[in-house]
Amino acid sequence: MRPAYHWPDPDRDYANGAFIPQGADYPARWAEAAGRFRTDQGDRAELDLPYGPGARQRLDLFLPETTPRGVVVFVHGGYWHLFSKAHWSHLAAGPLARGFAVAMPGYTLAPAARLAEITTEIAKACWFVGTRVPGPMVVTGHSAGGHLAARMGCTDLAVPVSRVVPISPLTELGPLMATGMNQTLRIDAAEAASESPARLALRQDVAAHVWVGAAERPAFLWQARVLAEEWDCPWTADPARHHFDVIDGMEDPASPLCAALLDGF
Repeated sequence: MRPAYHWPDPDRDYANGAFIPQGADYPARWAEAAGRFRTDQGDRAELDLPYGPGARQRLDLFLPETTPRGVVVFVHGGYWHLFSKAHWSHLAAGPLARGFAVAMPGYTLAPAARLAEITTEIAKACWFVGTRVPGPMVVTGHSAGGHLAARMGCTDLAVPVSRVVPISPLTELGPLMATGMNQTLRIDAAEAASESPARLALRQDVAAHVWVGAAERPAFLWQARVLAEEWDCPWTADPARHHFDVIDGMEDPASPLCAALLDGF
């Protein structure tokens, strides 16, 4: 059942599943598809590689059949406090078919970690991946993972990334301070300023393309467009895609999303 409308209602603005048919079914479907994919990869899947000392500071690395042309790092979403890397393995299929390795890092979830600490963990994961796979690195991620992907391209960090493609990203954190989930996230004004990609500059040596579903909640369309305008970079509203299926293009090497990730390399 959709939540009752009260204006202004930040919790409703950032609710996704309530506005997607069978929205509650998606996490189980993702986990099942991801598990099958990992099994099918055999020895081309290097699982639970540690990039730091934390229990969730592990990543899965999927290798193509030939020498990698580079690597895609996919950072999972879940409002920084839900899910794990194990839900998304199947999304590696598209880049793998184009000859790219794919790394999927986990990270410490809120409230055990603040957003700034999670950002630091993903930066460490990217540096680790760079030691394992030579060539260009593209960092992408979905929702909260889109926020973290965008952060990897900001001027306050030195991460060996060539391109960032945030998918349905959270780029301006101020509105989230008014949501109920901020009891878990604990975003304050200082962290909203230091961790909002839309308030930070894109490094000159990093390309960016913002991706979002055209059928997403208005708040997510706004979040995507704000970043694209602040960074003066391309953005795509993927026709008919909502927040839960906007990532499906990563499974298809011929999809427009895979093109945005990898064309030119």
